[in-house]
Amino acid sequence: MLLVAFLSSLFGISARAEQATDPMKNLRPVSADMLLHPDPNDWLMWRRTYDGFGFSPLKQITRDNVKDLRVAWTWSLTSGATESTPIVHDGILYIWNFGDKVQALNAATGDLIWEYSRDLPEKLADGRGNDLTKRNMAIFEDKIIIATSDVHIVALDARTGKIVWDHETADWQKGWRYTSGPMVANGMVLQGMSGCGNGEPGGCFITGHDVKTGAEKWRVWTIAHPGDPNSNSWNGVPLENRFGLSVWAAGSFDPERNLAYFGVAEPYPWIAEMRGTLPLKVAPGITNSALYSDSTLAIDVTTGKVKWYYQHLANDTWDLDDAFEQVLVDLPVNGTMRKMVISTGRLGMIEAVDRDSGEWLWAKETVPQNIIDSIDPKTGAKTIDQASIPHIGQTTMNCPSDPGARGWPATAYNPDTQTLYLPLNEFCAYTTPLPLAPGQAYRDGGGRATFARNLIPGSDGNIGRIDAVKLSDRSTTWSFRFRAPATSAVLPTAGGVVFAGSWDRYFRAIDGVSGKVLWQVRTNNAVNSFPISYGVSGKQYIAVSVGNGSGQGQELSTLVPDMALPEEGSVLWIFALPGS
Repeated sequence: MLLVAFLSSLFGISARAEQATDPMKNLRPVSADMLLHPDPNDWLMWRRTYDGFGFSPLKQITRDNVKDLRVAWTWSLTSGATESTPIVHDGILYIWNFGDKVQALNAATGDLIWEYSRDLPEKLADGRGNDLTKRNMAIFEDKIIIATSDVHIVALDARTGKIVWDHETADWQKGWRYTSGPMVANGMVLQGMSGCGNGEPGGCFITGHDVKTGAEKWRVWTIAHPGDPNSNSWNGVPLENRFGLSVWAAGSFDPERNLAYFGVAEPYPWIAEMRGTLPLKVAPGITNSALYSDSTLAIDVTTGKVKWYYQHLANDTWDLDDAFEQVLVDLPVNGTMRKMVISTGRLGMIEAVDRDSGEWLWAKETVPQNIIDSIDPKTGAKTIDQASIPHIGQTTMNCPSDPGARGWPATAYNPDTQTLYLPLNEFCAYTTPLPLAPGQAYRDGGGRATFARNLIPGSDGNIGRIDAVKLSDRSTTWSFRFRAPATSAVLPTAGGVVFAGSWDRYFRAIDGVSGKVLWQVRTNNAVNSFPISYGVSGKQYIAVSVGNGSGQGQELSTLVPDMALPEEGSVLWIFALPGS
């Protein structure tokens, strides 16, 4: 019996060692059921699960031992804007590099397994700055699926990095681009388009593609086109002069309803008076809400039909869109269980709408703001402070302002405690429109406004915040505040720890209950990406990539000109507790 036990133990150690040295031997195809019910050790999509929680169920790292975290390994990435989310499956970590390079690494040791580098057109590679970063990838069956900077959706063999299929969605030379990556749901690859503020009329779109071939199956325009019942919401502006409404982030998915939920960005130019949606024309049936800007869209994954929309901010004239992660939460509202979509836009306002109908349920403000005077408690209708509206020839003070109290760095939800964790920033700005010259057409892109950012009136000097909000009663449990802008997504774990990073290069572990900092490390560059947690051979790891160049980070950095960062140096950092 002792010999059997010894051999069994030895076999187990040998199997774990083999997984660490050659994880490809144990790589399993990712099934639809795996995406629905992921292994706790894996991180298979942008926010780990279809509901957008961004939560890790691993609990080896706890509030008590997180102080002992050490660097397990590091990997140098291509220098540039680094906003990526690693994918981890069966001990293999896949990471996106600036400039369209994808690498497969041994998740336990950091050894390179394979590398794919896209041959981008020279003009594109040299001239697009932080457009060459992507925030996420997808994995399904034996494929890693990516969105490229030349506006293709590409499937790579997960074992070798070789191209399986390659589909061109649009012409990058016309201004289109991808910032987010794909999501796979019910046999469809879903991908949102950006770049529609660069003089490309007609707005952006979301596409659905066959996961086996990449062939496009449907397309949803984010701007209401002629024939759409809401086409008259643009104050009479013709389609060729409607711009914007990018899709900056991947969606969430409700398999019971077969619905994907996407956030849609602001119209261009940012200033409503400049784009023609102010002043309101007096004409039958004409409105100026500029649909579907600043909205949540519920889209049938199979057909591409929009089931409903909810607009969070009509006729946005501040660049304060609501275009980020959609968190799917089931909780009671006024004594009745509701299936909700939770979103938090640049205003820092948390809003909940019904997942079936888009009915508004509740809202909660988080940061000081002077845009919205009041919200109807029954309908959610917002009354705008008229003094906050920018006009040509004037300068207004807006709190917050571009790039928002929060941006693409995602919130996250701990279902064990019903707590939403939010990365936030407190600031204001003087907004000055940049008018077109007489006769000049809007074809060169841009928001056509400048923002002179400053601290909020009466500020104590702290800009960054991590807030913990208990969604069951919408109470703020704690708020951890610090001087540097908050620039990374947050990562709560079942061990009671919340990880987050900031512009001053700090990566922190925060007590999920009290908001107290339990551990911190200073990395080599700005922490502006999406941290994740994964497990290999019984060991929990924390992964985060760092690197300068993020547009949001650079905009917020004007508030802290003394915080210098190196231009080069993008690195993937991996942390773990000591011991094997």
